[in-house]
Amino acid sequence: MVIKKIVCCLINLFLIAGGVACGDDVTETKQKAPTMQQSQPSVQASTAPQPGTTKRKVLEKLEAPNYTYVRLVDSAGNETWAAIPKTEVEVGEEISLKGGTAMGQFKSKSLNRTFESIIFSSGIVRGSGDKKTSGGSSALEKAIKQHGPTGSGDKKTSGGSSAYTVVAFADIKVEKSTAQNGYTVNELFAKAADLNKQKITVKGQVVKFSPKIMGRNWIHIQDGTGDPAKNTHDLVVTSSETTETGAIISIEGVLSTGKDFGAGYKYDVIVEEAVVVKGE
Repeated sequence: MVIKKIVCCLINLFLIAGGVACGDDVTETKQKAPTMQQSQPSVQASTAPQPGTTKRKVLEKLEAPNYTYVRLVDSAGNETWAAIPKTEVEVGEEISLKGGTAMGQFKSKSLNRTFESIIFSSGIVRGSGDKKTSGGSSALEKAIKQHGPTGSGDKKTSGGSSAYTVVAFADIKVEKSTAQNGYTVNELFAKAADLNKQKITVKGQVVKFSPKIMGRNWIHIQDGTGDPAKNTHDLVVTSSETTETGAIISIEGVLSTGKDFGAGYKYDVIVEEAVVVKGE
């Protein structure tokens, strides 16, 4: 009996040892089993190099509804694509990128093109960095500075017809319009609040004419009235009609106050949708 019990105990010990060993095999198998890798997205974002310091030349540009894509090259010959908010840039222009994010294998649906690597930047710094732009109003700012009512030769101001510039006072004398809604330039500034959104007529001499800016022509009119110290002598008018500097014309249009075209170009008083009145 004693021998039989000893044999039974030994058998049980062997069975327990076998069970533990089997359990270890299962555990080890689970640990060693390779895990399935998650599929990677087509776009992998990473931090772009610190911008604003590296100047790059624009080699190519592509326009999309919301972005301007530019192919750039630095002084070492390294090329890269960048996407910036809609901005007016020229091939051959030298720019630096503002902050952004680098992406790989980015597919642009609007261009139907996949970029192996591209930097999405918040905007650009032009030339030496004194002129900055981030799209949207940048094209407007450039157009107005070069061709529009704030172009070269004007005098800086903080009031009057423009928040930035007006044409210098011209020593002229033009008779007031005889129309029922006729006013002098000075009267339009003085009564602007009451005349806002109303049709008015004004007669004066064209002291500056800038055509085809933002789909309209820009005319500066003076009649010899107004205070140059307060910049109320120069009236800005937008119209689809053409004229020339030096011409004396009568125009009818809608007066607006506090007109803001963006990029900081706000007009205290401006006449829009103007047409030339014949026979005045």
